[in-house]
Amino acid sequence: MSEPVVVIATFVPNPGELDRVRLALDIAIEQVHQEDGCELYAIHEAPNGNIIMIEKWESAELLDTHGAGVAVQDLNESLSGLLAEAVDVVRLTPLPVGSDGKGAL
Repeated sequence: MSEPVVVIATFVPNPGELDRVRLALDIAIEQVHQEDGCELYAIHEAPNGNIIMIEKWESAELLDTHGAGVAVQDLNESLSGLLAEAVDVVRLTPLPVGSDGKGAL
């Protein structure tokens, strides 16, 4: 059985572009929520104005399929010129601890 994969992606908008970055992400999220293996795909705003996406995928294989998919390609095009730096993407492997449902995403 495949292990779930958690991803943290950090988006750093150019000054004045937060709303446009948010709109691009909102559109992508609608598409990605329909993809096989997507268990969580949510954005949060950090105090410094960065947008942090937290994802959870059923398996690395389904995450790879997502990464090569149309929604990600469209998102990358929509974000062109809106970000101050490349998106920082980190894949994590859960290390469950404590109570079921509280010790891992």
